[in-house]
Amino acid sequence: MKRIGFLWMAATLAVAGVTGCATKNYVRTQTAPIVEHTDQLDQKTQANNQKIHEVDSRAQDGIGKAQTAAEQAAQNAQGATQAAGQANEAANDAVHRADSLDSVVKGLDQFKQVADVTVTFGFDKAMLTSDDKEQLDGFAAQLGSAKSYILEVTGGTDSIGSPQYNYDLSQRRADAVVQYLASKYGVAPHRFYLIGIGEDQAVADNKTRDGRKQNRRVQVQLLSNMHDNDQNAQPSQPSTPAVNPGSGR
Repeated sequence: MKRIGFLWMAATLAVAGVTGCATKNYVRTQTAPIVEHTDQLDQKTQANNQKIHEVDSRAQDGIGKAQTAAEQAAQNAQGATQAAGQANEAANDAVHRADSLDSVVKGLDQFKQVADVTVTFGFDKAMLTSDDKEQLDGFAAQLGSAKSYILEVTGGTDSIGSPQYNYDLSQRRADAVVQYLASKYGVAPHRFYLIGIGEDQAVADNKTRDGRKQNRRVQVQLLSNMHDNDQNAQPSQPSTPAVNPGSGR
């Protein structure tokens, strides 16, 4: 009897052990796909976060570039506006000078040269030396007694360099002379007529060093309106002979 009871208990424990192992295997079988799927979701989440971060970085970089481009465009627009304003002022000044010059040209036959001076410049230079200023001072001493005059200022260069550069250089040289005479002697702007001739109308041979030096010049001519001067002069009154009432035949 005791033996039968022992066998029954042993069988019960064996069944329980088999059942327990079967339950664990079942749990493993059911949970393994879930764990694997969870790992995959974690990996996908990390990948998505990485992509979001990359997209955000590119977006921020794009926004920064767009802002920089917008600021540059605004600066360019402002510069264009300023350039347009300067061009308009230059055009108005050119029209004014053309009108003034036209009025002078109409009576140019009345203007005669009464004095002139020439100053020379170093190679590719547009600054007056002390010797240049001394020559201009001597020339300007005659302006005090001049009436109805204009100053024709002609700038020139040698033949070295491009024609356009030489035109600009000759203009700068003429400007230097005009600024000196205007600031020191108070010559009104309307009395100046500048001509930048560049390398044209050379006064000496550009093949020699001395010739090139002579061509790097600014010539100033004092032209006086002789017609106005004649009108301003007081005409002399003819003398009337005295009459002696007692004389006669």
